[in-house]
Amino acid sequence: MGRILALDYGDKKIGVAISDPMKIIAKPLQIIMNSSYKRVLNEINNLIKELDIEMILVGLPITMKNTSSEQTQKVVEFINRLKDDLSTDIETYDERLTSKMATKLLVMQGIKTGHNKHEIDKTSAAIFLQNYLDDPTK
Repeated sequence: MGRILALDYGDKKIGVAISDPMKIIAKPLQIIMNSSYKRVLNEINNLIKELDIEMILVGLPITMKNTSSEQTQKVVEFINRLKDDLSTDIETYDERLTSKMATKLLVMQGIKTGHNKHEIDKTSAAIFLQNYLDDPTK
């Protein structure tokens, strides 16, 4: 029974979250520094092998007006490259407002978000992964 790996793509870093093997609970995992595609691909490949990943869920940043943005196009290009280089299934999920939700959640836990931006990224990935896991229509 494989897990789902969630990726919150950013120009500088990628937040990573993971599901439990039963695909009920999502938790923040780590940050991948987005210094080069080769490095990112290598780290994702390592996670796929180490954690028995059966699917990758990438957050798709759609605007509040339900349109694509420049960042949406970057994420789509990233997904297309991953699809060329990985045999793992890749899906997308609407990640609107997850960074704001992650910030609020971390503040409520007493975690300072100013110096801990990496916590926001991986928590954001966990939020949209949990939303996916909880979605009865998937």
